[in-house]
Amino acid sequence: MSKTIRIGTRDSELALWQANIVKTQLEALGHKTKLVPVKSTGDLVLDKPLYELGITGIFTRTLDIAMLNDDIDIAVHSLKDVPTVLPKGIIQAAVLKRGNVNDTLVFKHNEEFLASKKAVIATGSLRRRAQWLNRFPSHTIVDLRGNVNSRLQKLQDNEHWNAAIFAAAGIGRIGIRPEESFNLDWMIPAPAQGAIMITALENDEFVKTACAELNHEETEICTSIEREFLNKLEGGCTAPIGALAYIKDEEIHFKGVLLSEDGSKRIDVTRVKKLGEHKDMAQFCADFVIERGGKRLMDNIKSSKKTTVFSTKSLTEDQRLLFHENIASESSDFIKISLNRIHPRFLKNEVENVIITSKNAVQSLITNYSALELQFKNIYCVGRRTKRLVENTIGKVKHSENSAKKLASYLVDYLEGTEVMYFCSDLRLDDLPNILEENNIKVTEVEAYQTKFDGFKVADSVESVMFYSPSTVESFVQNNKSNVIAFCIGETTAKEARKHFEDVRIAKVPTVESVIELVNTHYTS
Repeated sequence: MSKTIRIGTRDSELALWQANIVKTQLEALGHKTKLVPVKSTGDLVLDKPLYELGITGIFTRTLDIAMLNDDIDIAVHSLKDVPTVLPKGIIQAAVLKRGNVNDTLVFKHNEEFLASKKAVIATGSLRRRAQWLNRFPSHTIVDLRGNVNSRLQKLQDNEHWNAAIFAAAGIGRIGIRPEESFNLDWMIPAPAQGAIMITALENDEFVKTACAELNHEETEICTSIEREFLNKLEGGCTAPIGALAYIKDEEIHFKGVLLSEDGSKRIDVTRVKKLGEHKDMAQFCADFVIERGGKRLMDNIKSSKKTTVFSTKSLTEDQRLLFHENIASESSDFIKISLNRIHPRFLKNEVENVIITSKNAVQSLITNYSALELQFKNIYCVGRRTKRLVENTIGKVKHSENSAKKLASYLVDYLEGTEVMYFCSDLRLDDLPNILEENNIKVTEVEAYQTKFDGFKVADSVESVMFYSPSTVESFVQNNKSNVIAFCIGETTAKEARKHFEDVRIAKVPTVESVIELVNTHYTS
């Protein structure tokens, strides 16, 4: 048992709690383990497109990619968050014994509001929303997103809310369940709620064997039925679906539900089968729901989806597929780039120090000249992807940072010589050249390309916009309202966005994928 099993996990408190449970159980069996918190999809690279691998889940995608890149050996998930179809090459290695399956109502003062016609309940779950409105149609449901701790705090801070709904397992596992709470035994939980799942690579026999010892067969049987029921109904559309299976006296008891989003329509199904004779249970129950109006309900839910997010940069097919399936997105380039001719006088001799802060500048250089003609001794750049493009087309990068300001600070301390040549846009920011010149470093600016605004009015249904530079912000506000959420690629872009928008969010790392991850977290947490 010499191999150390690297356990991949998200870095939230609940995710780390679950990963540590797996770590403890594996080590009790004599295995060496190591926790590997995985931060952002934007830091990971795959050789194949995501759609070819079947990578879809918002909460599982980052760990899937890390596993396929051989950065981790196993991943630990809340099973209810895992897509019903796993990516190619990844398998379910184990399901741990299930915890509390219920949803829990956390209230602020007392329970009297339950008898009132007017009450405000907070939840970000379509399933919980629909079931609550089905039972209490005159109540108001408000959106509540974020991790468990932040949602509890939002409930306490909002004087108009009466209560909020949580997964009992989540608040129980990390020990923060308030006394003012009770389980909603009438609410059918999400398929596989309360279960922890481990995934592994299909060809990793050592890890598969190790994890198999943790598998709880009864939980595996029940959650598999629930997830198959979900898969048969969903058809790629997030909908208010609940499912619960349990084993009693050698029989499997199942109940499932599909509702309209407003809770006004509801289709229930129940079934009992002997253990071992349950193979077609999920299919039977899904067909039962579909034949009693479920197909019409699902079609209505699909047709009601509106564009919610707009990207001010055209997205690739790979990037578009990174959005959660419940998010409708559109994209278009709000900035047009025109490459300039770079005069040969700038390149007649070997240039000692060169700064490149965008892929557009690289494109301009390689359009004008061959790699042999671009004799740069020291190349400094901004951004991981810019660096990769430079090294693939021009030459080795001496140093890179994720922002122009950070690069300027680095050069003040470590630049060889006292002069730099900066290939930039006509709309470049002042931070980098100003910092360098204030520190007696001469900057020769070469306008490699021009940036032109090319924005237009977007649909009124757009609730949030993705921005990638101050210029994209400026282009957008020329034709559009300012009461949207601004998802920004970095602090420089956010600085410009704050001039126009009240709600500004910044991605963890400066990549398009990280901005998409930020959007997903907002709309699905």
